[in-house]
Amino acid sequence: MHPVLAAFFRAVWSQMHARMLLLTLMPFLLSVVIWGVVLWLGFQPLIDWIHGWFLDNNGFRIVGDVLGWFGLGAIKAVIVPLLAMWVLLPLMILTALVFIGTLAMPVVVKHVASRRFPTLEQRGNGSLLGSLWIALSSFVIFLLLWLVTLPLSAIPPLGFLVQPLLWGWLTYRVLAYDALSLHADTIELHAILRQHKWPLLLIGTVAGALGAMPTLLWLGGALSVVLFPLLAALSIWLYVLVFIFTGLWFEHYCLAALTQHRQANPSTISSPD
Repeated sequence: MHPVLAAFFRAVWSQMHARMLLLTLMPFLLSVVIWGVVLWLGFQPLIDWIHGWFLDNNGFRIVGDVLGWFGLGAIKAVIVPLLAMWVLLPLMILTALVFIGTLAMPVVVKHVASRRFPTLEQRGNGSLLGSLWIALSSFVIFLLLWLVTLPLSAIPPLGFLVQPLLWGWLTYRVLAYDALSLHADTIELHAILRQHKWPLLLIGTVAGALGAMPTLLWLGGALSVVLFPLLAALSIWLYVLVFIFTGLWFEHYCLAALTQHRQANPSTISSPD
């Protein structure tokens, strides 16, 4: 537990660095531009499609009965645009995640390694394609789980439990790989991911709770529909900020774990030429 906490406080300190704060701007601006175009062209057609599906399948009555059971009947009036926003939300997460993996994580790795682990040998052969593959394949699984558990989001207590768990798995899967791929060879990477599975999952789950905070912006009912463009931009920036902080947390923990692994296995240290 101590290494997890130590890495957390180091990540907080690193996040306050001007370079890390500025690092949020590029992924945020790219995501906003992309999603500004997507929402301008596709948000109303998506709402119309969901509305038609509800009419054809008696969805309004079913949803009204379910929401009324939990005392949330007032949400029925805006359920279609709310569902449209919830469908788009995972895609916004994917956009932020891809940009973090390709633009931010290399800077995060260099920032942490140069300050805390300047002598740590780089043995990894991680690549941009490898990072993209991990991110996209993990997101496909995440999206399937998101869709399956989407009805639970209408019940705030259950939604608050599901969100951190999904985020925890996604961040653990993607950012732990990015944190190690430059410095750890294949054997070291798999060994650390196996030996430190539970601490890494803990970091991912706590980060998942932080990542669920932007979701609170979508619980305002009719107000969240009216302010959707503003809330979408704010949500994207918060996701980017949480992803970068989580990347710093994983980086501090994983490079410390890699250092300890090599100290415990001196025979794996490369001899000088």
